[in-house]
Amino acid sequence: MTDQLFEFVQNHPLLVGAFLLVLAAWIAYEVRNSTASGVTAGEATQLINREDAVVVDTREAGDFKAGHIAGARNIPQSRIDERLGELEKVKDKPIIVVCKHGQSSGATVAKLAKAGYPRVLKLRGGMMQWQTDGLPVVKK
Repeated sequence: MTDQLFEFVQNHPLLVGAFLLVLAAWIAYEVRNSTASGVTAGEATQLINREDAVVVDTREAGDFKAGHIAGARNIPQSRIDERLGELEKVKDKPIIVVCKHGQSSGATVAKLAKAGYPRVLKLRGGMMQWQTDGLPVVKK
């Protein structure tokens, strides 16, 4: 198996080079986006307690009911455009966007920032990291 891999690499250097270039670009993109405008669970807790930050949970209703951050608003990512007006009253407060793993919340953060919300942050690691850190969740 290893011999075949080395033979492939020797016979197709341009293809392998292109693959490695795309892989490196993808990794760089993911690393940049994972740290951009994100907060850790500890930082989110401080924002909630000190600045009355609003938590927007973008998971579907079933996941939200299974466990969410206390006081979070459930606005599924698929309906964020039509329910954007619900956040108009809290536009001046920090908004923390939460998803399941912290990967899909970036799209919601971008939509809210484009709509004029000045302090929109995502929770790094999402609800999975929140629960891994042993922080409390509310179940309904």
